[in-house]
Amino acid sequence: MIDKELIEILVCPENHARLALAERTLVDRLNALVAEGKLKNRSGRRVERTMDGGLVRDDRAFLYPILDGIPVLLVDEAIPLEPGWLS
Repeated sequence: MIDKELIEILVCPENHARLALAERTLVDRLNALVAEGKLKNRSGRRVERTMDGGLVRDDRAFLYPILDGIPVLLVDEAIPLEPGWLS
């Protein structure tokens, strides 16, 4: 997975908020939506690849996917999180 020290220095490219590693249950739920063709990223494009993991912004509004062990920190690739997904 991703190095813990790296996670500590990564920030959201949009507002520089801290990022935290997403819980496996959240990633699994999002990957299930990917498999069903029902998950869209911030730009409105359908997410086509399942994620290894994700980084959640401090305000819990968006998740940045981790693909092949690499965090994709592009604003348009962020996945909007529905309220209650992180509870």
